[in-house]
Amino acid sequence: MMGPAAETPDAYIAALSGWQHERCAMMRAAIMGAAPFEETIKWTNLVFMANGPCILIRAEEHRVLLGFWRGKRLREVDARIKASGKYELGNLVMTEATDVTAEQVARLAAEAFRLNIELGNPAART
Repeated sequence: MMGPAAETPDAYIAALSGWQHERCAMMRAAIMGAAPFEETIKWTNLVFMANGPCILIRAEEHRVLLGFWRGKRLREVDARIKASGKYELGNLVMTEATDVTAEQVARLAAEAFRLNIELGNPAART
């Protein structure tokens, strides 16, 4: 199951319940507090843009994904990030039992923002 069908970031969070609502709301606040991201809905995900796509939150039936377009480079910040597909994608896959703090999310978000600003739009393939 993909994230809720929502037209705005506020509607995305509002459509969630239980631990997923709490976790996604916490991560959204931590990400937005870490750097000047533009947030939007893309591909049924909550996506944070900074010089191109940077971070996504996707709530699924039994888990939440915190995805990074440059996730492979963020494994030094959090070794739980797993490579996903080709390019530099990486995800932190969470269940209700996963321990993650706002400080950890903010640190990842700030580094992801820095990488996109420094290296350019990760969606622009040359």
